[in-house]
Amino acid sequence: MLLKLLLNNHKNSKKDKYLSERAVSIEDIAKIAGVSHSTVSRALRNSPLISEVTRLRIQELARELNYIPNAIAQSLQMQRSNSIGLVVTSVADPFFGEVVRGVEEEAQKANLSVLLTASHNDPERELTAIETFQHRRVDGIIVADSRLDNGSKEQPSVRIPTVLINSQSEEQNKAYNFVTTEDSLGAQLAVEHLIDLGHTRIGYLGVGYRPRSNTLRLQGYRNALKEAGITPADNWMVMAAAGHQRHEADASVGQSLLPQLLTAGVTAIFCCNDMLAVGALVACRELGVRVPDDLSVVGFDDIDLGKYVTPPLTTIHQPMFELGQNAMHMLLDLLDHREVQNKLLKPYLVIRESSAVPNPVN
Repeated sequence: MLLKLLLNNHKNSKKDKYLSERAVSIEDIAKIAGVSHSTVSRALRNSPLISEVTRLRIQELARELNYIPNAIAQSLQMQRSNSIGLVVTSVADPFFGEVVRGVEEEAQKANLSVLLTASHNDPERELTAIETFQHRRVDGIIVADSRLDNGSKEQPSVRIPTVLINSQSEEQNKAYNFVTTEDSLGAQLAVEHLIDLGHTRIGYLGVGYRPRSNTLRLQGYRNALKEAGITPADNWMVMAAAGHQRHEADASVGQSLLPQLLTAGVTAIFCCNDMLAVGALVACRELGVRVPDDLSVVGFDDIDLGKYVTPPLTTIHQPMFELGQNAMHMLLDLLDHREVQNKLLKPYLVIRESSAVPNPVN
């Protein structure tokens, strides 16, 4: 009877129209029930400080009024937002699609939401994204291909747990925990594969927008050749400019730069990533170069597209999904104040049909 009386009084009040046009608040419930704001708040949280009769009465009233809890207010009380920020360079890149999937799968298990944004290889946009996430009070941040401490004049004051995936700083930033792939090893495995097939003139197609990965993969390329007693000519190594955007432009860059390597007389090429290799395959088709009969092509990443191009791409598998998983695990450990160890994940060779023994005619 009391609840019905309260509701009837509410329906006859002058505030009917006002309440119907906006979300019902704790203050509204308190006024209608004739209790304090704190009493309603405690009753909705099932606090033992409130009697059972009062608690049930207020909870029923909240249901009748279609009260929706304010998640932001709750997070401030608990000092957790149950969300994390994730910065990638491009949402269109298939590489980062797998990384995001790994992060989200682990975040979902922990009942955390993932807020995603892209930096587009711009250090300033990355810094802005980090600051924005902090203002939104996320619990932690994961940044892929980060440029933190990589020549930027201003660095953000990161006040919450942060994990980096495949940091592109010239040197690993000791201020942040990180998970990364052993780039140099992956490149060495790719070139050793080509050497084992009998190739001695092996080109390298690299990029400038990922300085650390490109440097390490070029190092692995050089190491494999050196161990085989091969000295590469300068024109065996071609680098894309630093200004282009990953994914959309990589294929076109690989397509446009391949003729330089063909002019250098190489019989095989190792590409810094799969999209460059896809572009190289397109150029080969346009120029009448048969793969792998005339030229062997090896990529790096093992994105799904590599399985479906013609011929299917031999590549280095980078554990993209596991990078995301591990980064999220590390962030959860940081949030729970557990000790965290940085991780270096190992790549491995995936042999498909784009690599073969060199053609004796070459």
